Amino acid sequence: MQKVLSGVLAGAVMLLFAALLSYRGAGANDTQRETQDRAEIEKLMWHYVRALDTGNADAYAATYTRDGQFGSGANAVKGHEGLKKMMAGFSQRAAEAEAKGEKRPPMYHVIANSYLEFTDKDHAHMEAYWMTVFASQGSNTPVRVAAAGREVDELARVGGQWLIKLRDVAPQD
Repeated sequence: MQKVLSGVLAGAVMLLFAALLSYRGAGANDTQRETQDRAEIEKLMWHYVRALDTGNADAYAATYTRDGQFGSGANAVKGHEGLKKMMAGFSQRAAEAEAKGEKRPPMYHVIANSYLEFTDKDHAHMEAYWMTVFASQGSNTPVRVAAAGREVDELARVGGQWLIKLRDVAPQD
């Protein structure tokens, strides 16, 4: 009877040890996945601002989910076609200004002080500050900050890729 009890106790200790190792390993995998996800989201936001600054409507829309949304309320732009149309409008206005002899300096969107929180393994919430900056056009025209604000973004992993589900650059809170 003593041998049976010792065997059961040893088995229970081994099971407990295996469970602890498994739990510890899962935590390490979660940390590794989250680190990778953060890098992918940083890359996504880089592609977002580059597409915006270069007027690349296809690349801009590709940073969003199929039903992705820019803005909120009645003026929200939804879906890839709507996002492409919005970008085409920006490009058209720039081309019209240039046709009138107005040479616009390069535009840069800057995202700073971002805070990223994962709500689950396939969804994240990001808040940050942003600025729209126009480059200098020589010594007589300094760099100009055209706008600044706060953003709230909802991100989702779709088909293994992080994308913007909602981007609100004028949240009400």
